[in-house]
Amino acid sequence: MADGGRMKGVQGAGGGAGDEGEGNEEAREELELALSLGRRGWHLPPRQEPAPRSLNWTAVLPEWNPDAAGSSQVAERALGGQSISSLAFHDMLGEDEDRDLQNKRLRVRRFGEESPLHSGASATPFGSESSFLPISEECVHLKLSRFPEHELEFGLSLFPNDGSESPRDANNEKVDDAENSGGRNSEDVGIRMDLSDDLLHLIFSFLGQKDLCRAGVTCKQWRSASVHDDFWKCLKFENTRISLQNFVNICRRYPSVTELNLHGVINAETLVLEAIMFLRHLKTLTMGKGQLGEAFFLALAECPLLTALTVTDASLGSGIQEVTVNHDGLRELHILKCRALRISVRCSQLQILSLRRTGMAHVSLNCPQLLELDFQSCHKLSDNAIRQAATACPLLAKLDMSSCSCVTDETLRDIASSCPSLSVLDASNCPNISFESVRLPMLIDLRLLSCEGITSASMAAIAYSRLLEALQLDNCSLLTSVSLDLPHLKNISLVHLRKFADLNLRSPVLSYIKVSRCSALHRVSITSTTLQKLVLQKQESLSNLSLQCHNLIDVDLSDCESLTNAICEVFSDGGGCPMLRSLILDNCESLSIVELNSSSLACLSLAGCRSMTFLRLSCPNLQHVNLDGCDHLQSAAFCPVGLESLNLGICPKLSVLRIEAPNMSILELKGCGVLSEASINCPRLTSLDASFCRQLVDDSLTRMAEACPLIEHLILSSCLSIGIDGLSSLHCLHKLTLLDLSYTFLINLKPVFDSCPQLRVLKLSACKYLSDSSLDALYREGALPLLVELDLSYSSIGQNAIEDLLACCTNLVNVNLNGCTNFQELVCGSDDSSSVDMPVDFCPPSSSPIKSEEISERSGRLLEVLSCTGCPNIKKVVIPSIANFLHLSKISLNLSTNLKEVDLTCSNLFMLNLSNCSSLEVLKLDCPRLTNLQLLACTMLQEEELESAISRCSALEILNVHSCPKINALDFGRLRLVCPSLKRIQSSLIS
Repeated sequence: MADGGRMKGVQGAGGGAGDEGEGNEEAREELELALSLGRRGWHLPPRQEPAPRSLNWTAVLPEWNPDAAGSSQVAERALGGQSISSLAFHDMLGEDEDRDLQNKRLRVRRFGEESPLHSGASATPFGSESSFLPISEECVHLKLSRFPEHELEFGLSLFPNDGSESPRDANNEKVDDAENSGGRNSEDVGIRMDLSDDLLHLIFSFLGQKDLCRAGVTCKQWRSASVHDDFWKCLKFENTRISLQNFVNICRRYPSVTELNLHGVINAETLVLEAIMFLRHLKTLTMGKGQLGEAFFLALAECPLLTALTVTDASLGSGIQEVTVNHDGLRELHILKCRALRISVRCSQLQILSLRRTGMAHVSLNCPQLLELDFQSCHKLSDNAIRQAATACPLLAKLDMSSCSCVTDETLRDIASSCPSLSVLDASNCPNISFESVRLPMLIDLRLLSCEGITSASMAAIAYSRLLEALQLDNCSLLTSVSLDLPHLKNISLVHLRKFADLNLRSPVLSYIKVSRCSALHRVSITSTTLQKLVLQKQESLSNLSLQCHNLIDVDLSDCESLTNAICEVFSDGGGCPMLRSLILDNCESLSIVELNSSSLACLSLAGCRSMTFLRLSCPNLQHVNLDGCDHLQSAAFCPVGLESLNLGICPKLSVLRIEAPNMSILELKGCGVLSEASINCPRLTSLDASFCRQLVDDSLTRMAEACPLIEHLILSSCLSIGIDGLSSLHCLHKLTLLDLSYTFLINLKPVFDSCPQLRVLKLSACKYLSDSSLDALYREGALPLLVELDLSYSSIGQNAIEDLLACCTNLVNVNLNGCTNFQELVCGSDDSSSVDMPVDFCPPSSSPIKSEEISERSGRLLEVLSCTGCPNIKKVVIPSIANFLHLSKISLNLSTNLKEVDLTCSNLFMLNLSNCSSLEVLKLDCPRLTNLQLLACTMLQEEELESAISRCSALEILNVHSCPKINALDFGRLRLVCPSLKRIQSSLIS
């Protein structure tokens, strides 16, 4: 074997250290790359790191038959002791290449399966130098139990390591793979991945060099595809250790390389000098982190096609000599963060030169075609050196000398005179320039950030640059005003100007303005036909704003505390912003009267304007308004607006309201406690919530009902001033289905019964002045035939009225009797139930009173939910089957402390709540569908009574007997025997 031809390869920096930090992706690559002709492939020494215990499997490439082929000794014996010469490159890719493409493919063994030819001591760990074998002939073991997957060491042999050819027989004929396989069965070569060369080439074009190396060890076809010249025109060896001989061989193998990156490579200069003769097609070269002498720059002449050179963080020259870069074809030169005494650049075709952050005392330029020059942060360069270098480039169009603190106005004047085409200038952080006498007529982009010498007098010189498009004046602490009339100005930035007070801009193409942290700014005047968005947030002193911006769409003036009421004229029709759609005036606390008349405004935010007392909006296209925190608003008019919904409940001092909104459907006035005059004209309004509008009178309600005939939900809870006249006007609301009159002083409900026959939900909670006769029309005259929900919570309704309601109003689905103190018992279907006089069409021919038992027998009831929570005087609840509550599914009797007896026979009851019924002693249930029974704190309930009750509840799943001292936790087994369906028992006695 050709051991003498082996090359060390490219080893990753820090190899073999074993630290966890070396696994970081930013560490040096530990890849050994060798593409030398007919020599050993790329090889990586294994790390000495423990492997994860959970991985223990072996991936085996086509097995190697030592008796057939694979070593020069075997082939030598096959030829009678005749030695075999090394395989030349044209032989590697010659007529036998097609046969190589048919080589056996990868086979992956089962977990824990060992190769029969590589078990025990004969198996050599992959990655050691002595075990590197040709991929087509010898088996490669990748044991992940030793090498973790994320740190997998791998090697590539893109060509045979000893130059041997395929094995031949006695007649010097090539032996077929099938004959040399040693009778290998079909299972060993079962996995085949035959891809066309074109498809494989396309796939490999997306891979980097490392992935190409990994792919190259798979099979001959992939090996051949991975070394194609198309994939190796760009050699990136950044932060990689590579041997001199191997680098030379790679450059020899790929003479068409166009891009080379040796940044961070040790002895990079030596590598380039040795291989420069093979890099005649090189166009881009990147170097860095090391020493580059004069010889390196002289050798660049050997690369006639070189157009771009980048050197970063390197020491140039010997430290006492001038470093000269002389190349006739170079177009771009970047020398960044380097160290040198003097630099001389003589490149006749150079167009871009960057010396950013390079420490040098002098620079000499002979670059007649130079267009871009960058001296940023070159602190050692003197003012004179910068002047001589820049003025030597008559075609200069872009100059960056930011953070060069020694630059003066004299240098700028000389540059302006010698470089008439200068269009981009960055002189930021140059404290010695004032720009007052500088004339740059071709300037397009000017950056003067943190220039302490820039004042308002500098604006005259800037205004001389009529082609200026972008201007940055951030952190110019002495600047007090800016007044510019530039026809091409598009962008301007004014940030953190402590003394800046006046801004006047005129430019038809102005599209971006950034003004921030200018605490003294009090006047702004802008004229532009292109500007669409203006943000002037937190300008505390801004009081005068003038805009002539015909395409302005969005304006944000949040926290501009000094804005006056005159600002409304700017944003109204005729004020200079005819296309305005969004206006934000949040926390403008000086605004007291806001009047806006805009045909384009769609979104308005006045949140936090606590001083505003009067609001008038005439914005027919207004879709959204935010009045959060406007708690001093007294009068509001929205005439007309395009709002679909409006919430004014956050304005507690609102007393006068006028609304004309043809599209509004939801209006909330909840909390407008002093609202006394309201004119609402919203023909599409469907929901009105006027809760707690205590001073809303009948006249306002009448006008509202006439102007809004489509109202379906009307909430007048706590509207104490509404009387009979107001309720009578509800006859105009033909679609009214929900009416809430809770917490009112109503005595007579006849106007409601007469005006709202279509009502489905009636809420009379806490109406303390209602009497039993107030509801007579419901159960005697058949009023509100569509009523399905009735809320009488905390009312003064008596026992008889409640019994009559439940007996006669069979259409009720939800009845709420919470906290009714006059409710004493509920006994449905009993003989002693009070009789009720029914209307003529509800009575039998005899016209005699009908008892509830007779009614229940005649027709089923629709009641589903009965809530009697907190009824302190109720003692007995009996609902027998004869009561015919076929749909009753939920009963709540909790907090009824005097309730003693509950007897229910309800076929459809699902949930029963008797929690905190501390007097409950008798419980009888016949509810086959009951699933949830709550008996929390039923202190008097006996265990036997409970067992008897649940024995007839075959579907019961949840039982809560928490804080029931008379129910023993040891007997819960008996409860489950009585009711096998029980799944959960809640008790304080269960540990």
